[in-house]
Amino acid sequence: MADAAVFDTRFLVALFYSPRPDVARRLKREYVRARHRLVSVVTLHEFYRLTLENKGRDVARLRNQAILRDFTPVDVDVDLAVRGAELRHGHGFSLADSIIAAIAIREGCPIVSDDPHFGEIEGLKTRWIS
Repeated sequence: MADAAVFDTRFLVALFYSPRPDVARRLKREYVRARHRLVSVVTLHEFYRLTLENKGRDVARLRNQAILRDFTPVDVDVDLAVRGAELRHGHGFSLADSIIAAIAIREGCPIVSDDPHFGEIEGLKTRWIS
């Protein structure tokens, strides 16, 4: 997808939690740059859990609704499970990061993150938010 991007959990954390205006400006540029904003259901799980722990159920639900309004969730299917396992085995990524990388590879689009280990995967495009 030419104008798509996969957004990492760290993007959502920075979007909702960073107090720094310069970070907010960079995040907004990346958000606007991608017409098709993809987010793994595993990312949704991670972010919901984090918000639930830090802000409570009401805030977690509101933020989840906001994300689902602006991002397209990508379910983990058999293809992504296998691709993700291969990446996890080869690079030692977490489950979430291996699925995020597998989505980006399958969709032919970059990952928006400030996590440098995505750069370990040859041919995987990344755009950094920090």
